Amino acid sequence: MRDDGLLILSGEDVAALLAGQEAAVVEAVQAAYLAHGAGASSLPHSTFLRFPGDEVNRIIALPAFLGDGFEVAGVKWISSFPGNVQRGMARASAVLVLNDCRSGRPEAVLEGSLISARRTAASAALGARILLAGQAPGRVGLIGTGLINLEIARFLQVLIGADRFLLYDLDGERAGRFAAALGRALPGAEATVARSAEEVLSACSLVSFATTAGKPYIHDLSAAPPGATLLHISLRDLGPEAIAACDNVVDDVDHVCRAQTSLHLAEQATGGRGFIRCTLADILKGDAPARRGDGSIAVFSPFGLGVLDVAVGKLVLDRARGTGQGTRIPSFLPGEGEFSA
Repeated sequence: MRDDGLLILSGEDVAALLAGQEAAVVEAVQAAYLAHGAGASSLPHSTFLRFPGDEVNRIIALPAFLGDGFEVAGVKWISSFPGNVQRGMARASAVLVLNDCRSGRPEAVLEGSLISARRTAASAALGARILLAGQAPGRVGLIGTGLINLEIARFLQVLIGADRFLLYDLDGERAGRFAAALGRALPGAEATVARSAEEVLSACSLVSFATTAGKPYIHDLSAAPPGATLLHISLRDLGPEAIAACDNVVDDVDHVCRAQTSLHLAEQATGGRGFIRCTLADILKGDAPARRGDGSIAVFSPFGLGVLDVAVGKLVLDRARGTGQGTRIPSFLPGEGEFSA
């Protein structure tokens, strides 16, 4: 039986379907990491669309297939235009297209920036829980005060009970507004603004970097407490020499060592990838310990894999089908004649 319909899930739909689903999102992200680590995925490299003479703005395509109980394929098309913030607009916007794995037909188009933010936050919080290895987080540092770190703070509260935060942003007024927003989003949470990134690093044993930095600006981690855990979400904050000296855990070695990330720069500087100890999936499977065990700083650098987007996208799509939410276009595809494509 032909099904030419396409389900459209707006940002409002996605937000409603993900409300209160933090635990389910983390579970989907963890299962996606394990499936990818077991080889039950197809994950081409992300494609970066850049514009002549523009080193800041970009649009990225992340195609992925995930099996092992997910059986979902799709592509996220996400733009990052940092200047949008000054225009009163969100930095990132995205769509996620999911395809039926039996016919290859597109079956749903979802607003993708919320899914991207939630899967990123779930990945960061999962990494923190694993690398902390049962230790209390204490005060959590957030460097960069945008949507991603707000979501990370929310997921950290759910997963590890974080409720005290120290913030830093180049824009002090933005950091102040973020502190107020964090207080509203996480009742009972304490948020204060630091004067520098170094102050955050020295005061917090768990720090999340979620900035728009294009080049490394932190080259010395001596201020950080021994055994600190750094969530290097924006991937370009730490200098290659700092990275090379740390206990490095990634989501995918090949993916993260490209596009001039800090780890890519460290690979170029050291001539190899030996400074990367393992992937998060290796720890989840029990193939590697959570920490190196020598008191070194642990850095989790997730490239942000498309398998996470399709995994969380499937969670949203399944919930939408169960609730009847979204807008269905009954005949999206062209009619099928004898010589149709």
